[in-house]
Amino acid sequence: MTWSAKQYSTFEQERTRPVRDLVAAIPARNVRVAIDLGCGPGNSTEVLASRFPQATVTGLDSSEDMLAAARQRLPGTGFELADIGNWQPAQAYDVILANASLQWLPDHATLYPQLVQQLSPGGSLAVQTPDNLEEPAHRLARQVAADGPWAGKIAAVKHPARHSANFYYQLLQPHCTAVDVWRTTYFHPLAGGPAAVVEWFKGSALRPYLAPLDADEKAAFLQRYLAAVTEAYPALVNGTVLLPFPRLFIVASR
Repeated sequence: MTWSAKQYSTFEQERTRPVRDLVAAIPARNVRVAIDLGCGPGNSTEVLASRFPQATVTGLDSSEDMLAAARQRLPGTGFELADIGNWQPAQAYDVILANASLQWLPDHATLYPQLVQQLSPGGSLAVQTPDNLEEPAHRLARQVAADGPWAGKIAAVKHPARHSANFYYQLLQPHCTAVDVWRTTYFHPLAGGPAAVVEWFKGSALRPYLAPLDADEKAAFLQRYLAAVTEAYPALVNGTVLLPFPRLFIVASR
């Protein structure tokens, strides 16, 4: 399953707004070293570097395509190819940012405290994860995957489990001096109607469903998914669709 920086960046302005809100909530302090885990095409890294211009900022991602886009965007910033699940840094960080990346990894009960342990004293872990598995876009993807001729390939596809605000607060509170958790639903106006909703999720949630399919199957899957999305996300008079997108935010300071 590969990532496409071009596809992901189609809605860059909308995808970047949550990370701006997240980074703005990181406590002000003397940040010397910071890292962006799952940096993608570098939009979140750019926000992090702008907030802490005195810091040495690094981006990490498991996709070469994403890193190529990030390096082009921020040629003076260091980027590393690595998997977050296997990340073992040689130093402590003052800020660890993970914007829309940790939801792809399992076992958050182990992962999140491990990340806190990589912080310097007073450092902050800042996480944003989509909290939308029960939104129509996800529910319809699961239905289309299970009902079509491709069911044998993708009906069992599952996104890693996501947890409640209570879960993360109770998990992190014993390891931290402060834990701030909040949830925001963004309403992203997407020009292009329901087809734009499909394009949005082709860059993220639909990837595990589309990756195992051949070209004809992908086309048929997307056609059926578009028909379902058109009913769930009716266009406004001007053709725009408002896409509700709930997200969970955490800033945990050691």
